[in-house]
Amino acid sequence: MPTTRGGLMAAVLYNKDNPGQAVHCMFNPNEYTLTKQNQWTEARNKGKNVPKLTFEQGGPQTLRLQLFFDTYSEEGADVRQYTDRLWQLMMVEKDKKNRGSQKSSPPRVVFEWGSGLTFTGVITEMSQKFTMFSHEGIPLRATVDLSMRQWVDEEDFDRQNPTSGGGEAYKVRVVRAGERLDWIAFQEYGDANEWRRIAQANGLTDPTRLRPGQSLNIPPLT
Repeated sequence: MPTTRGGLMAAVLYNKDNPGQAVHCMFNPNEYTLTKQNQWTEARNKGKNVPKLTFEQGGPQTLRLQLFFDTYSEEGADVRQYTDRLWQLMMVEKDKKNRGSQKSSPPRVVFEWGSGLTFTGVITEMSQKFTMFSHEGIPLRATVDLSMRQWVDEEDFDRQNPTSGGGEAYKVRVVRAGERLDWIAFQEYGDANEWRRIAQANGLTDPTRLRPGQSLNIPPLT
């Protein structure tokens, strides 16, 4: 099992669909921050000091952390051999395309630190700051700040049907008033054209006729 420079279990960032594309932390982070926002709408509450609030939907969690890399003791090895692998986790995977939209995107990424934290999402922002250089100008020390946005709420998945033969479970979503299937597809997959995937999974013959309170199975993208 990989360890850090201090001999501790190393935190790791890896491509969810290709765990071999992984970056083990040279030094574990000193701290990380988890944030989450919920969406509420204000309604008129005549004669009152506070408007009525109606819950709309939960927002994704965001993970922010800082990583430190130092190759000074490695006879002038370029620190970018580590940080460039992180950078690649933000690059579009041209050989992998969404079957519906035929568009490529950067990979889903997992940050895992032993049994203490497992966070699945996409990297939305990353910055590298190089702070030490060799005589030849080769970077030897770097600080990397990154932000990840939650991909899916695991609590939204029902238990796997034991007769289904395995595979990733479906998410269940309850339709709200005024929602259309293409809008739901955009929210769930980031691609409105994926509405056909949801329609097929739910046996919908008329995808324009959704009723509030209706439960929809949201199949995973594969």
